[in-house]
Amino acid sequence: MIKEFKAFIMRGNVLDLAIAVIIGGVFGKIVTSLVNDILMPPIGLVLGKVDFSNLYLNLSDASFATLADAQKAGAPIVKYGVFINTIIDFLIVSFIIFLIVRAANRFQRRLQEEPKAAPATKECPYCLSTIPIKATRCAHCIAELKNA
Repeated sequence: MIKEFKAFIMRGNVLDLAIAVIIGGVFGKIVTSLVNDILMPPIGLVLGKVDFSNLYLNLSDASFATLADAQKAGAPIVKYGVFINTIIDFLIVSFIIFLIVRAANRFQRRLQEEPKAAPATKECPYCLSTIPIKATRCAHCIAELKNA
């Protein structure tokens, strides 16, 4: 059973998938930082100095000055600002994945469209030596080739 598990793990697809998950996780953190630390502050500034991560809807009767105060009190809240940031994260990641898939598809199409070069050599049917495709006589065994 251990040998089978080792064979399973060592297959290329499993290793590729593991690497993709790890890189995807790190990439997600980079995008989250991009959204929270670089994109949202200027957007918030343009929209009247709004910090999206602190936007919330208080579902209780009590009033709280900040999101942190409402969370400390254990009040029921809807953190729609965090949701907005998450949507922007998703859109950025989706767009980047779209660009990567689009580039890969273009590359794949180019590979399929390239005509394959005709072979430049063939084998002599008598001595099995490699000879030019246009040869009418084998240079090695001097046999006359009928299909030249």
